[in-house]
Amino acid sequence: MSKARETAVYTHGHHESVLRSHTWRTAANSAAYLLGSLKPHMKVLDIGCGPGTITADLAALVPDGHVTGVDHAPGILDRARATAAERGLENVDFAVADVHALDYADDTFCVVHAHQVLQHVGDPVRALREMRRVTRPGGLIAVRDSDYAAMTWFPGSAGMDHWLDLYRRVARANGGEPDAGRRLKSWALRAGLTDITATSATWTYATAEERSWWSGLWADRTVASAYAERAIRGGHATTEQLDAIAAAWREWGRQEDGWFAVLHGEILCRKNSVHESA
Repeated sequence: MSKARETAVYTHGHHESVLRSHTWRTAANSAAYLLGSLKPHMKVLDIGCGPGTITADLAALVPDGHVTGVDHAPGILDRARATAAERGLENVDFAVADVHALDYADDTFCVVHAHQVLQHVGDPVRALREMRRVTRPGGLIAVRDSDYAAMTWFPGSAGMDHWLDLYRRVARANGGEPDAGRRLKSWALRAGLTDITATSATWTYATAEERSWWSGLWADRTVASAYAERAIRGGHATTEQLDAIAAAWREWGRQEDGWFAVLHGEILCRKNSVHESA
């Protein structure tokens, strides 16, 4: 696979509407499948840490260990460092990194975690091999990704159907795979991992407050983020079409019976002490 493909463009960018979603994420609502395996002494690598809210939670859960948060975008790391500082955490640091070529020695970390990352990379199998490489024998690789085609909502809306179709086309044009959740186990097997526990979990938005928040951030993201720019620049949509999709999001958010579910695939993979096939 070519290098351009390996380093896919991050579809969302870091517009305020994107960070509104990312800063809502916690270890409890985004990494529950991993938390029971954490021990206080562990050394953890959090890939694609973004603004650092999950990273900070992980650091608090390994008080005698250490967490390193990495992201490909240098600018967002200042926000992550501020998040850790606000919580008074001293067992966490941050660095720029490419998941396809991590700058860490073999067998460095007890846990390597990635939330909503593999859907945005050009070569998820290579990324998982690299995550396995830096994990200690007996350690864990923990990955969670949403699956756009499996997202569902009520009431039905032609405008939101158009949103889903458009988002998947834009994400794939950027080199990613928006329906990553269902593929995680397959990618892990192709990466040579053998001890894999595959699960799933959802985010659900149904209260008036949840609908307002979720519909508002997606309406704003549709017209004002890097995703919007790439949709127009790539010839996938016009400004008028994006405006119509944003309006559909806001209309859905006003529905008293509105309901939206985001399905996530999850894999928890233990690196065997014996050599696994590549």
